[in-house]
Amino acid sequence: MKLAEQSDSEILKVANPIMNNLMEASTDIDFEKHTKDFSDRIKKNFTKEDFQKQCQGYLSKLGIFADREFMGTTRHEKLVNVYWKQRLSKTEDEFLATLSLSQQGSRYVVERAYVDLWRLEKQ
Repeated sequence: MKLAEQSDSEILKVANPIMNNLMEASTDIDFEKHTKDFSDRIKKNFTKEDFQKQCQGYLSKLGIFADREFMGTTRHEKLVNVYWKQRLSKTEDEFLATLSLSQQGSRYVVERAYVDLWRLEKQ
């Protein structure tokens, strides 16, 4: 069955382990683990150096990824977006985590994954 035709609970059975791996790999700054489920398209545009810089930046300011709360999905012809409210250990602020998955045969791959960590800086 196509991913976009599955229920939210079925999609979460796929998405949660992938997102858990992404979060753990970011905390550990482990590029190979982080990119293991990436599509070839995203692997071409994402470097180890960019990954390390991003991780070091948010870890020092916001801490590690803490709990997240499922908010919903959007379905497209070729992919599904999964959205969570994400928290980090050094702040009470909430952020939006997004995971975009496509299907390659029976395998689900990451087409995009990010946590929008932007916030208005105090003046």
